[in-house]
Amino acid sequence: MIVKEEFLSRLRKIFDLNLYEVKVWTALLSRGVSTAGELSSISDVPRSRTYDILESLEKKGFIVMRLGKPIKFVALKPEEVIERVKKNLVREAHEKSKRLERLKGEDVLKELINLYSRGVKYVEPSDVSGSLRGRHNIYNHLDMMIRGAEKEVTIATTAEGLNRKLEILMPSLEKAKKRGVKIKIAAPITPNNMKVAKDLSKVAEVRNMNNIKSRFAIIDNKDIMFMLLDDEKIHPSYDVGVWLNTEFFAQALGQMFEPAWQGFKAVGKK
Repeated sequence: MIVKEEFLSRLRKIFDLNLYEVKVWTALLSRGVSTAGELSSISDVPRSRTYDILESLEKKGFIVMRLGKPIKFVALKPEEVIERVKKNLVREAHEKSKRLERLKGEDVLKELINLYSRGVKYVEPSDVSGSLRGRHNIYNHLDMMIRGAEKEVTIATTAEGLNRKLEILMPSLEKAKKRGVKIKIAAPITPNNMKVAKDLSKVAEVRNMNNIKSRFAIIDNKDIMFMLLDDEKIHPSYDVGVWLNTEFFAQALGQMFEPAWQGFKAVGKK
């Protein structure tokens, strides 16, 4: 059986399998029903590893073991595999979420906080910075910054970026508003994001930053995040953001942005 490496690589990423797992699985798909020995020969996976791989695939919902002598393995329809994998992911995510939630009241979290508190004393403010790769990581960090905001959040984004922020950041923005945080969001407003802008105006002051493309956030005039690339020209996986904890630069950027903000037209109601 010859399966292109590119196809195997895509399957590994989509289904979160290792190389041996994806080789054995595709080999079984090509046969329908097979023994471990046959699958080892077809897939070029060492026989000593094949049984472990098949057991792993069975637990993950990719195959079924048929009892008998010799033991045979049955491939499931790809559509069924997708449904099983989805259910397993949801269940595992729910279980992990519950474990993490329980940590809030346990000594483990207290010890972690203690370690961080002791370590941060030795960190210079200028050292609290970093680069973030991938839009998912960027938004996770921006969400954390908003959750920690005490006074003010200023966000400048693109037309499409405004749509993403409603979906990803709205819960944290709502909580920030309830804490009394002043939220300002500037973005080019188009027919495609007008509804989003009006929805965001319920928690923030939204203004039309027409003909200007910029991507940054300022939190409490001390934390900054700015993106280095044009989101229309870069794949989300290759997006790059830079986070800085610098009151000097944050205040300067905020002061420079304020005159432009005053010239932008307001959208919807606060």
